[in-house]
Amino acid sequence: MFNDRPDLNAITLLIVDDALPTLDAIERQFKDSGGKVYRAPGIDDALRLISETSVDVVLAVAHRLGSNWTDLLEGFLAANPKGLFYFIDDQYIEAPIEMFSAGVEDYLSSNITPIRFAQMVETRLGRHDGKSTALTLVNPLITRLRPYFLFRSPAMYQALANLPAMAASNQPILITGQTGTGKEMVARSIHVLSKRADGPFVAVNCGAIPEGLIEDELFGHEKGAFTGALRMRKGKFEEADGGTLLLDEIGDMPLLLQVRLLRVLEDSRFYRVGGDTPVTFNVRIIAATRRELGKAVEEGLFRDDLYYRLNVLRIHLPTLNQRPEDIAYLALYFLARAFAEMNVPPPYPSLSAATIDLIEHLRWKGNVRELRNVMTRVAILLPAGVKLILPQHVLPHIEEREQPVFFSISDKGSSSILIPLGTPLQQAEETVIMETLKLTGGNRSKTAKLLNISLSTLRRKLGRR
Repeated sequence: MFNDRPDLNAITLLIVDDALPTLDAIERQFKDSGGKVYRAPGIDDALRLISETSVDVVLAVAHRLGSNWTDLLEGFLAANPKGLFYFIDDQYIEAPIEMFSAGVEDYLSSNITPIRFAQMVETRLGRHDGKSTALTLVNPLITRLRPYFLFRSPAMYQALANLPAMAASNQPILITGQTGTGKEMVARSIHVLSKRADGPFVAVNCGAIPEGLIEDELFGHEKGAFTGALRMRKGKFEEADGGTLLLDEIGDMPLLLQVRLLRVLEDSRFYRVGGDTPVTFNVRIIAATRRELGKAVEEGLFRDDLYYRLNVLRIHLPTLNQRPEDIAYLALYFLARAFAEMNVPPPYPSLSAATIDLIEHLRWKGNVRELRNVMTRVAILLPAGVKLILPQHVLPHIEEREQPVFFSISDKGSSSILIPLGTPLQQAEETVIMETLKLTGGNRSKTAKLLNISLSTLRRKLGRR
């Protein structure tokens, strides 16, 4: 896993210097990734270096240049028209749009991690050797599932690796995961990939129907079964006959109805409300829930026999923060979809690297659904003429409780690690360890020394992941 460092071989970076601690860490990361780094204290020295040597990337501190930034930008682009010019500063600011029309690649916050900056440069200029990566290895599954939902992260690949085999069976499937992680989309993909694809897909939210009506919703009723029942009505089980029935939020189903549902599933027949003639059905059952059903069983809130009847095959979906590789990927997709729905002609505005770094640090408690809603708002309210979406375009659409607040921790002023306030302690510890491993190129001895812990302690902490 530690061989996935950015490859910046033969790429040259010029840092127009300042006292920002992040710059020292970026320089080390750049060199560790195979690149070469020069530093200049001001514009004149920077222009001299640009005229004397080949420079691929310039990283300049915004407040050091003042209004003369155009001299450095123009001199650099004249020497290397395909070069990348980045501004960096100690906070997000309202970067003038003319900066980007003049050729500035991005305006970065000093909160950006060195590995993120190196990855940005690699994406634009990196030399690749064609070796297999985690992404290329999972492409067959990703390609097969792409018509139904999007992902490219190892976490989602692991969660869905057995989905095609599960779809080919006729066994019940239990899908678990937090709200907004895509449980219904996974259920729909299972249906489409199954032998029942030509049949109906019917979804019913067990938590959204009043308790007195859910039995009628699932099983239907006979004419005259109650006041107002003027005709026979089919329930969801009959509507889904020959196809797939998704019992969404099954954890919210009342206990009394759980008893009847279990009997129905075991007998493959039911009675409509007010009826005395059994109705048989042929339905593939998929259940989904945000709740921990095992815990609900222990607390007496969910029947253990129904739990085991539904939990034959299981898929657990990770939260959006557990699949960070998908955040920018999905954000761009949702933006493109929103612009297309607004009849905006392509090419569509894209996300700046600073914006990507921002959204990857947000909490996203609503997961993919929240990300989709935010990107839709951004697209609708984006000022005319904007081609690059900056943090200031996104932050107004983030709920205040989701706003990123960072503190920085460092080893003797060297490299910074950014952790949102409120991060669970174990997660924060794992982040520190993994980022330090990246800094040392995977060298565990150096990592343990930097963290001031023993090598055996480091091994033990890595072993629990």
